[in-house]
Amino acid sequence: MARLLSLNVGMPRDVDWQGRTVHTGIFKHPVDGRRMVRRLNVDGDGQGDLGGHGGEIRAVLVYQRESYEHWRAHLDRDDLTYGQFGENFTVDGLPDDEVHIGDRYRIGAAEFEVTQPRVTCFRLGMRLGEPEMPSLLVAHRRPGFYLRVITEGEVGAGDEIVRTRVGRHRMSVADIDALLYLPDRPADQLRKAVDIPELSPGWQGSFRDLLREPAKPEPEAWTGFRPMRVTRTVPESPSVLSIHFAAADGSPLPRPKPGQYLTLRVSEGVRSYSLSSAPSADEYRISVKRDGLISTYLHTDLRVGDTVEVAAPRGSFVLTDEQAPVLLLSAGVGVTPVLSMLHALAGSNRQVWWLHTTRSPDEHAFAAEAHRLLAGLPHGHEHVHYTATQGHLDGNALAELGLPGDTVAYVCGPSAFMAGMREALVGLGVSDIHSELFGALPAINPGLVGESHPAPHQPPGPAGTGPQVTFTRSGLTVRWSPEYANALELAEACDVPTRWSCRTGVCHTCVTPVLSGTVSYRPDPLEPPADGTTLICCAQPSSDLVLDL
Repeated sequence: MARLLSLNVGMPRDVDWQGRTVHTGIFKHPVDGRRMVRRLNVDGDGQGDLGGHGGEIRAVLVYQRESYEHWRAHLDRDDLTYGQFGENFTVDGLPDDEVHIGDRYRIGAAEFEVTQPRVTCFRLGMRLGEPEMPSLLVAHRRPGFYLRVITEGEVGAGDEIVRTRVGRHRMSVADIDALLYLPDRPADQLRKAVDIPELSPGWQGSFRDLLREPAKPEPEAWTGFRPMRVTRTVPESPSVLSIHFAAADGSPLPRPKPGQYLTLRVSEGVRSYSLSSAPSADEYRISVKRDGLISTYLHTDLRVGDTVEVAAPRGSFVLTDEQAPVLLLSAGVGVTPVLSMLHALAGSNRQVWWLHTTRSPDEHAFAAEAHRLLAGLPHGHEHVHYTATQGHLDGNALAELGLPGDTVAYVCGPSAFMAGMREALVGLGVSDIHSELFGALPAINPGLVGESHPAPHQPPGPAGTGPQVTFTRSGLTVRWSPEYANALELAEACDVPTRWSCRTGVCHTCVTPVLSGTVSYRPDPLEPPADGTTLICCAQPSSDLVLDL
């Protein structure tokens, strides 16, 4: 008979970690007597990061005595005590390879339902002083699991644990965990996983995404950078210049997808710009607003006949082939990727709404080009908004369009504009919204508090002597130094915005496109990232490295 050995609780607190502050509830300690278990947690307990822990689906965390014994032997440690893995219930029995998602258990006066494996995040490694623990939990198939509270009631150490129902498809916690984090996922197992109603919505969504993924990702048109020749330049407005490129050797170009971008490497640095013309195998066109060092160089120094190093077209902000109504919504130079989509829609019978906002007619780039393309669409609708005379675009203007609920929206412009438009579109019932952001992506740093966000800069201390690492979205190139364990730590030292959770190559939150260069891994990720990408949390540059970060 399975039994509850220890009841552990702890309230969130701030903890110093690598010079930063983490707000976490992972510090749990055994308590005597009985405690009431409620819908969200055990009395006296709390979770620090509700994005990854806590809530109804993850109210109680369970870990097993047998796993403690395993880790004491594997890690050669005799200081592991119940609660140290952040669990509320330390149990005798209920191994991860025998407990199923959807199983129900009665413990004391309460009843519970198994909803998902433990989320792999860095805080367990922080708690144990073993940074690789998130990876080890998955590799050793010992994650532990979360419970939802079906019936509130008192529990206490010594209570028997009785299974009252078996989950649909009998998929174990260990199997579900491996299905998400390890390679070689059978499609039939993915289909079973999404058919378990008790599985948490987040994990169900991840498995649906895996089912939708193509069997093999499309290869990049070319690797690294190749020389391209400037064939012509065309002023589009007082601040926007279009630059046309052809292959330096005269060969045909891979046809890009409408909405993708090019990354240019010039003496002043590296930067990405949207393709703004129809997808073509003859030439590419980018359109550049003069607003910084690199764009000023392109405006003033670049000449027809010059060659520029260019990375292959990339980006997931692309027009889909479906036939639903489409809204192309842009502000300022954000018009460029949606203009390429408008070119691709030529001759289409789709309902197309073109809504562009800019300061004034004098600053309105591509006005005649967009108007001509829209005039050729049988179901095209054109709306231009000038902020100098009409104020900023708001949700009322979107409401006046009368968009159908199944509209697919593509939004590009300043980050505040995109955030406001997304909120307005959702309020109008439009849920299929795609957006493009060329600046640094919003950081994902779970649990960190009190963080400042200075502009990216060279790392402190003496310059490194290793390969050059370029963060394209941040406009920064630095030398690698072995004092950093991985590219993520280097980015953090430079205040480059980063995205991570496990920090050990498990969750793939940190996956980053590689424009050129090679890396080695330490530790090796449990599942290698797709070609053309890297996991910066465990990657070290083996050569000069250009990251889309």
